[in-house]
Amino acid sequence: MDGNCLRWVKYVHWRPVNIPLRTDLIKDEGVLSADVFARYCRLRGYNAIYICGTDEYGTATETKAMEEKCTPQQICDKEGIRAFPTACWLPSFQSRYHAIHKEVYKWFNISFDEFGRTSSPQQTEVCQAIFKKLMENNWLSENVMQQLYCDKCQKFLADRLVEGICPTQDCNYDSARGDQCEKCGKLLNPIELKDPRCKFCHSTPHIRDTNHLFLELPLLKDKLEEYINYMSVAGSWSQNAIQATHAWLKEGLKPRCITRDLKWGVPVPHEKFKDKVFYVWFDAPIGYVSITSCYTPDWEKWWKNPENVELYQFMGKDNVPFHTRCYWSLARFVGDCDGKAYRCFSGGKLGHGRECFRGKVMFPSTLLGTSENWTLMKTISVTEYLNYEAGKFSKSKGVGVFGNDAKDTNIPVEVWRYYLLTNRPEVSDTLFTWVDLQAKLNSELLNNLGNFINRVLSFIAKPAGQSATFGNGAFTLNLEAVQQILSLII
Repeated sequence: MDGNCLRWVKYVHWRPVNIPLRTDLIKDEGVLSADVFARYCRLRGYNAIYICGTDEYGTATETKAMEEKCTPQQICDKEGIRAFPTACWLPSFQSRYHAIHKEVYKWFNISFDEFGRTSSPQQTEVCQAIFKKLMENNWLSENVMQQLYCDKCQKFLADRLVEGICPTQDCNYDSARGDQCEKCGKLLNPIELKDPRCKFCHSTPHIRDTNHLFLELPLLKDKLEEYINYMSVAGSWSQNAIQATHAWLKEGLKPRCITRDLKWGVPVPHEKFKDKVFYVWFDAPIGYVSITSCYTPDWEKWWKNPENVELYQFMGKDNVPFHTRCYWSLARFVGDCDGKAYRCFSGGKLGHGRECFRGKVMFPSTLLGTSENWTLMKTISVTEYLNYEAGKFSKSKGVGVFGNDAKDTNIPVEVWRYYLLTNRPEVSDTLFTWVDLQAKLNSELLNNLGNFINRVLSFIAKPAGQSATFGNGAFTLNLEAVQQILSLII
C-alpha cells in the first residue's frame, strides 16, 4: 500500500443530547458498528477520522427550556445533571447533555476523533450557505401551511408540542404526538390528530395559516433516483436499506418544509422568514459537514471531492430513508492510489422513519440541489431492530438498558461490546436478554476465549529454553518461535 495515500475514516452519528445518560449505545447498533469499522480502517493504516455529534436545535430544547423557565442555551450548557425524570429522546439540548453523552461514549470505548454539536458557528455558516445555493437554483418554494396555534400560549405549536388521538384506523392511541404515533409508528401531521391538545397548557389549539419554505423534492426526483439506483449497486447496499429506500420513493416525494416557527435553531437568512429557523430535518445532517469543518479547515477535501472520497454509513433500519434521500454517511479518501480513506456516519434516531427519510432522501437531495460537487454516500450498512427481553426498547417508557445503565452494572465494557457485536441484528431482529448475556459471558468469553488466552499466556511465560508439548507430543514449540509468531500477528 502506498504510504502517501491519505486514508480517512469519518463516522458521524447524531445523538439527541437532552436526556442524559439514556444513550442509545445498547439499542443503537450503528454507533458500535461504525466504531469497529473505524478501528479496522486504522489497523489497515488509513488516516482515519471518526466523527459524531449531538443534535442540539429544535422543539425539544425549546420545550424543556420553557418547562424549566430558562433559555435553550442555559439548558444546553448546564453540565453534570444525571438525568431527567423522563427517559424519552428528544432531538436537542447542548453541553448539559453533550458532555454527559460524551462521557458515556468514552466509557464505552467509542473512538470518536471529534464529538461535535450542531449549535456551533460553523453549523450556521455551512447551513446558510447550502440554503442560499438552493435558493439560487430555484429548488425552494414558499407555501402556506395550516398549523395548530395555541391562543393561551400565544404561539404556533410544533408537531411535538401537540398530543391527541391517533387517526390511524384500529390504533386510536390517545397520546400520539403531532409528528408520529409511538404505538403504531405512523408519521403524522399535527392537524390530523383527533382532539388535539397543547402539551403545555392542555387547551385545544386551533388551525391557523403560516408561511414556510419548502424543498421541492418532486423536482429533484430524477437526480435522486439516478443517484440511488447507481449507488445502491455500486455501493452494495444491504437489502433492507434498498427496500426501505424504495418503499419511501414508491409512496411519492412531496415538497418538504425546511422552516419552523421557533427561536432556537439556525436562523433563516431571508428577510421574509427572518423570524423562523431551519427545521431539524434540514439542518441536523448538515452538522456532519460543520463538525468536519470544526475538526479540520480542509473539510472541503472530504465533502467536495467525490472523485477521491467514498462515504459509508451505519444505522438502524428506521433511519434509512433520511440517509438515502438526505445526508449522513462515512467517507473514504482515495488519493493517488487504489486505496481509499473512509468517513463514516450513522443515522441518529428522532423517530421511526423520520431519520431514515432525512438521511437517504432529504440530505442527498439537499446536496444535489446545490449543484456543487458534493461527496454523496456510497455504501450503507443497515441493521434490523435489537429488542429487549419480551418487547421493544422504549426510552419514553424506561424499558430497556441504555448506556448509563450498562455502565452502572459494573460489567466490563468489553463484555458489552462483545455481546452487542455477536448479537448484531444484520438480517433480522435480535433479542437482548440478561440470561443470554450471562450465557455468552460464561460460555464464550470465559470458557472459550478466556481459556485460550490463559493457555497462550501460560505457554509464553514458561522459562527460556523450555518447550511446550501439545496432544500426543508430536508438536512442540519453543518461546522464541512463539514470539516470532506473535510479532507477525500484532
